Amino acid sequence: MSAACVSHARKATETAMEFLDARRLTGPNVLFHHVGSILDVACTADEADLLIPVWADNVGRMLEALDWPSAEFAFVKLQGGISLAFSAAVDQLYAASEINEWAWAASAFELGVSQDGPDFEEALSALKKSAEEEANVELMWLIDEAAERGTTLLWDDDEVSLGLGKGSETWPVREIPDAPDWDSFHDVPIGIVTGTNGKTTSVRFAKHILRAAGRNVGVSSTDWIAVNERIIDRDDWSGPGGARAVLREKKVDAAILETARGGLLRRGLGVERADAALITNISEDHLGDFGSRSLDELLAIKWVVSHAVRKSGRLVLNADDWRLVEKAKDYDGEIVWFSLDPGNEVVTSHVKAGGSAFVLDGDELLKIENSARSLLCRSHEIPITLGGAARHNIANALSAAALTWCLGTSLTHIRTGLVTMEQDENPGRCNYFDLNGINILIDFAHNPAAMGALFDMARAIPARRRALCFGQAGDRTDDLIRKLARDAWSIGLDQVFVSELAAYHRGREHGDVFGIIRDELLKQGADHEQIRHNEEELETLEEALAWAQPGDLVIMLALGGAAPVQKRLRELGAE
Repeated sequence: MSAACVSHARKATETAMEFLDARRLTGPNVLFHHVGSILDVACTADEADLLIPVWADNVGRMLEALDWPSAEFAFVKLQGGISLAFSAAVDQLYAASEINEWAWAASAFELGVSQDGPDFEEALSALKKSAEEEANVELMWLIDEAAERGTTLLWDDDEVSLGLGKGSETWPVREIPDAPDWDSFHDVPIGIVTGTNGKTTSVRFAKHILRAAGRNVGVSSTDWIAVNERIIDRDDWSGPGGARAVLREKKVDAAILETARGGLLRRGLGVERADAALITNISEDHLGDFGSRSLDELLAIKWVVSHAVRKSGRLVLNADDWRLVEKAKDYDGEIVWFSLDPGNEVVTSHVKAGGSAFVLDGDELLKIENSARSLLCRSHEIPITLGGAARHNIANALSAAALTWCLGTSLTHIRTGLVTMEQDENPGRCNYFDLNGINILIDFAHNPAAMGALFDMARAIPARRRALCFGQAGDRTDDLIRKLARDAWSIGLDQVFVSELAAYHRGREHGDVFGIIRDELLKQGADHEQIRHNEEELETLEEALAWAQPGDLVIMLALGGAAPVQKRLRELGAE
């Protein structure tokens, strides 16, 4: 960069830019299909324009000095900043992230953001040492050989594997055999599930359907890693690590991988190829985190799964979500739509053109292809739809039916899976209990779309009185918390029990979220005595049950986890 340009840049930035993170990208991601390193910087749009060429120049200068292959560069401008990435070899990703950190420091100095610039020769010496320590010649040989043979390879810091599921073999990443038995490796069907709401329920539906078809199913989700009914580990495994763990299980002959925003944003996809992918919907949730501060940014993150769908595979999309409809116009692969509206124009035109769709028509769940309409089942036959009142679970059933059909499952097995899916197999999602005549509805709904769907269902359930037990995370905006309170009151509540949920304060002071909720409820017409405040969800549940009488409906939004709530209800004799 010339001295004149540097001087101009320094004057223009006025030290507003801020380094946020530099990390590895280990799979297909928002920026490109490659692995590499990403740099996140908080800045204005104008500052981003200044940073891009300076950063690229510094990265290029270091790559040349290290004698690395030429890299692919990519960037995306975001609300409040920019992400910049370059591709790198699998066995050099830590060193690549160090390069990114150095490139930021060098760029910050050139742009006047920092008063001290890093020493190039010192950085080069350190990076050479890091690259040498990280290098794994055997791994790179195996990657090249697998690519040439068309064999699926998965790798991470500790292990490398060839093939998938029952067709796989795994080794320590530093103990790769000289002559793998290449003929023994093969893939198993993979379905990827993402979206804002309904991911976990759709995953559970899909797993249940595949089990009805006699498959040994591996599942990674926000709740656990499991093979069939055996839970391997309970935790949030919706990132690439969970996907790899499932696909290395030797018993698995089909896999359903829940893929959440965080993993996609931080590392990328855990697999490069899938037979089908499902995007349930795009709505407000976790907005405010860098990289996902708008629905457009969130859509871009979720859309990454489409890049993994094989040419022979299918992408399953929600035709009732206009953002997905618009985004799909640029997709050149095969789409299978699902919809709660039989008159949906997207579905109608798609089917006329020879495409396939899964639709609710009246109370009938249908697969439609050309002019043929195949009945799967009726909505009231699916236990977790609560007689058809839980329309969001009908949508989840349609999405899972479409996904498993794309994986080769017969309509007969899909029907069996749908009508035998009990609430115990979907804990924390639309679970209904009866305690001595008191009806209790438990759900994880925590964002506007999910809560709206739940409230619509609650309106449809007859009740003498209604109470709501809920809390909200502190990383929601004041306006969003107020909207949730308004929407809740609109269903005709008689009592509200608010849980403090200290673990979810996320930067707010104790009582802040409750204060916002209480203020909005009072504005909507609630009396002070209709609003109660507790510390923990179990305390809230106990107080709600003490208030409730036979014929009442208690709605519990278990943000902190449904398991303790359900355990307590069963201890009390709820059915």
